[in-house]
Amino acid sequence: MESSNRSHRPFLRRFFHPGSWPFWGIHLVAILGVALTGFSWSGLALAAAFYAGRMVWVSIAYHRYFSHRTFKTSRWFQFVMAVVANTTAQKGVLWWAGHHRRHHKYSDQPGDTHSPVLDGLWFSHVGWVVEENPERDKVDESRVKDLTAYPELRLLERFNLVPPLLLALALLAVGGWHVLLWGFFVSTVLLWHGTFTVNSLNHMFGRRRYATSDDSRNNWFLAIFVTTGEGWHNNHHHYQSAANQGFRWYEIDVAFYFLMVLRLLGLVWDVRVAPRHVVRGETRAARQPAVIAGAAPPPQPVQSPERR
Repeated sequence: MESSNRSHRPFLRRFFHPGSWPFWGIHLVAILGVALTGFSWSGLALAAAFYAGRMVWVSIAYHRYFSHRTFKTSRWFQFVMAVVANTTAQKGVLWWAGHHRRHHKYSDQPGDTHSPVLDGLWFSHVGWVVEENPERDKVDESRVKDLTAYPELRLLERFNLVPPLLLALALLAVGGWHVLLWGFFVSTVLLWHGTFTVNSLNHMFGRRRYATSDDSRNNWFLAIFVTTGEGWHNNHHHYQSAANQGFRWYEIDVAFYFLMVLRLLGLVWDVRVAPRHVVRGETRAARQPAVIAGAAPPPQPVQSPERR
């Protein structure tokens, strides 16, 4: 795919076409819903809870597991993570991982799906998601062969809108319009833009501890208050194989802490962390990552495709 900044189509036609209407429609429902019913502290607390809870799964499932395979788990829990991640309405794990792996290969270079350096803040933040581009809507199967080997993940990819729909219906049944508005519509809009800040703001504002080939940056505010740890983005681009993105003790990484809880419960194991020589910046990835050994794996561990 060529960089989208070469497109000369009118702005509205590019980003507000019929295929994008569901995305903008959810924004409209959230904004008008709050405007018409009024601000609510209980609603805000509900939105914050569903935002934070699902952001952790964006980080752990979509990113650290399906995109980078930084830890191991059983096949059944792999599917559970995929379903929970899909409640965020960010498409299926195959699509998400394929685009993210492409981003790392071409980060801030021609071919990057969402680079503020090449295409500006608007496009890197949200434009690439809603732009009328049939190729971008497809799963890049050549980049996710390790994931397409699982029939259940391919099936979930086809029906990736079912989990968020079921979540919305459950919230409506439990608490009516108020809970649906704040727990789903408001929190989902905030969650989308919270996730998008990693693509946009994390390549524009912050500190560059490591001299990576892109413009990735560490931003403590995004890491702590917006992305549950994803804001340590320069760390991550320096060493993609690690499940921890906060390399120093003071770099708060909530998603990694939650991953450690899953490890204690025996649900994940062989969690890879950045070795000391990598944290010190002595080399980027010349040696193997350190591994936190986990409990004995359950009866059906995820194996390489050729052994399944």
